[in-house]
Amino acid sequence: MTAPHLFAAMDLGASSARLFAGHLQGDCLLATEVVRLPNGPVRLPDGLHWDVLRIHQGMLQGLAGMSRQADGPLWTGIDGWGVDYGLLDAAGHLLGPPFHYRDHRTAGRPEEADRLVGAERIYDATGIQEMEINTIFQLMADRGTAAYRAASQLLLVPDLLAYFLTGERRFERTNASTTQLVDVRTSELVEWVLPLLGLRGDLFAPAVQPGELVGPVLAEVAASVEMASAVSVVAVASHDTASAVLAAPARVDDFAYVVSGTWSLVGLELERPVIDEASRQANFSNELGVDGTVRFLRNVMGHWMLQECERTWALSGQPHSIGPLLEEASRQPAFRSLVDTGGPDFARPGNMPALVRAACARSGEPVPGSDAELVRCIVDSMALAIAGTLEEALGLARHSVSVVHVVGGGVANELLLGLIAAATGLEVVAGPVEASAIGNLLVQLRAAGQVGDRRDMRALVSRSFPTKRYQPDPALGRAARAARGRLSELVAR
Repeated sequence: MTAPHLFAAMDLGASSARLFAGHLQGDCLLATEVVRLPNGPVRLPDGLHWDVLRIHQGMLQGLAGMSRQADGPLWTGIDGWGVDYGLLDAAGHLLGPPFHYRDHRTAGRPEEADRLVGAERIYDATGIQEMEINTIFQLMADRGTAAYRAASQLLLVPDLLAYFLTGERRFERTNASTTQLVDVRTSELVEWVLPLLGLRGDLFAPAVQPGELVGPVLAEVAASVEMASAVSVVAVASHDTASAVLAAPARVDDFAYVVSGTWSLVGLELERPVIDEASRQANFSNELGVDGTVRFLRNVMGHWMLQECERTWALSGQPHSIGPLLEEASRQPAFRSLVDTGGPDFARPGNMPALVRAACARSGEPVPGSDAELVRCIVDSMALAIAGTLEEALGLARHSVSVVHVVGGGVANELLLGLIAAATGLEVVAGPVEASAIGNLLVQLRAAGQVGDRRDMRALVSRSFPTKRYQPDPALGRAARAARGRLSELVAR
């Protein structure tokens, strides 16, 4: 497989799917957005789904355009969100669009799994945070369906798009570890748990590690969009968080990270998992990263609540942009109103402004009046949840850090970044924004022999992309500590 000079990163997010072109220029990495497609749930009669065929077609056309500009062969890698999957029949036909992780069909499945197997046993085997969205619970919801009975293979969403391109079926390790079906210590499927939950063990494809070749794009697929040069798919860290953490421009090993987007993934990069009763009770995950590292993290609320506010305002005929509202919110009093962003009311699509105000009214918090006050309430609460999660992670792992790297789309939220610095008492380094795509490109570059180990990769990112630093504000930090105590009481109630 001839190594190219131009690389393509498909980065699939919950709100948009993007294609980036990347190449080395001198000692820097250049990454340019080629395609951006809006993404989101599609409501069908049986629930919420992803429109993966539209995403595939948009990415394919973007690849074709890049192939006409490439001087030689082109490689591409695919990263995206975890837990969701498509089912294929014996002939390789897709048995319907993948369900969206926010679909309601998994309600009650964690409790059923606890009765059948025991939550402690599942966590001890997998080290994964229990969330209704996890693949294990989605499969339990699928057990009685015709699609499940007819399926011969399960492919997680990035692996599914790789299959559409190559016809090859794989189970990439970093994403596989999020399913709550893989032993993070061995990276192997936990086969004994499947029959206890009534699940099939024959659905899982052969494993692939980041950096391995998946295969060339099929001739008929390439011809359908008139690709001008050979294109091959290379496995990357296909869970977008794994790619994003790889792209943190850390100059030291003792760093924490926040991958900030629709979700906030808050955690540490460790050499071994932390799996004990304390980490289970705290609901922390141990997910596989590049080179056998472990992402010890917890999913907490990201910008989902703000995105839902935007959607609600647009539907009401009074659209607001979050950017100007964040600027106005920064002038509001800090920590005046707080909500538990991990509450179940906020996890599903709905009228988010009404839900936040109702939660404040129930808990006795001042009810936000203006939209700017509402946004301030959400961002303050997000920052406190992030700081609390990081403090728990450090205690559970018996670890210390000197800096917090924030990467992803949330880098644009300067109010949040200043609050994280204040609430943690640590310097925050923000950037790059497109960390998942950059991490995707880094694995491809290493597979091509153009960059070295993780330290070399991060040094390359540090040289190539701008960052911004935020120092803790002592007065705001004191207010944050007081607010965290208030929020803890609110959650306990």
